[in-house]
Amino acid sequence: MENPETQPGGNTAEPANLRFLRRLVTVLTATMIGGVLLIIALIVIRFYDHPPPLPETITLPDGATARAFTRGDSWFAVVTTDNRILIYDRVTGSLRQSIAITD
Repeated sequence: MENPETQPGGNTAEPANLRFLRRLVTVLTATMIGGVLLIIALIVIRFYDHPPPLPETITLPDGATARAFTRGDSWFAVVTTDNRILIYDRVTGSLRQSIAITD
C-alpha cells in the first residue's frame, strides 16, 4: 500500500506548516529588500536637494575672522574668533543679530 503523503517519484509531501513558513520567510525577505531600497532612495533624494543660494560675499564687522558657519531655513550664522555669533538674513545678507559668547 502506498503512503498518502508520498508524491509520485518517491518525494514526500511538504507539511502545511513548513509551506506556510517558507512563504512567510519569502514575503518578509521581499519586504526587507523593499524597505532597504526605499531608505536608499530617500537618502539619495535628500542629498540632492539643493538649498537656497547664499550671498556671494559676507561682510563681517571690522576685526572679525570667521571660525565656523551654519545655516537655517531663512538665516545663516558665522561664529567668529572673538567669540561672537553673527546671524545674517539668507536672502538679503544683512546682519540680523549679534550674540556675544561669554566663557
